[in-house]
Amino acid sequence: MKASFAGMLAGLLLALAVITGGFTGFLLALVLGAVGFAVAGRMSGEVDVLDKFRGRRG
Repeated sequence: MKASFAGMLAGLLLALAVITGGFTGFLLALVLGAVGFAVAGRMSGEVDVLDKFRGRRG
């Protein structure tokens, strides 16, 4: 299992702990899953988050 997938899964599980239900809970699960994916991907070197925010230079 890749670290980015494990991070996304961890984020989704954390979201389940704070979900109160409805559309807000769904959005919270998506946001925490994305954050978990980004953090784990950055830690393992699979995803360069800062590269997404840098503009084209040179």
